[in-house]
Amino acid sequence: MTFRPEHELHKRRFSRNVGLGVTLAAFVALVFALTVVKVQRGDPMQGYDHVVQPESTPKEGTP
Repeated sequence: MTFRPEHELHKRRFSRNVGLGVTLAAFVALVFALTVVKVQRGDPMQGYDHVVQPESTPKEGTP
């Protein structure tokens, strides 16, 4: 039983897939890094939960 040699098209497709995989991995790493930095800075994070938040309403006397 012999294996057929790999076609040139498969080699090109594999290199494109590797490039796309590296690009996606870099994007995931960037989002993860930004998330870690945001959490470590300790900025107050508030989600939108359909409730009026006093700190988001304008102060009296401001235009």
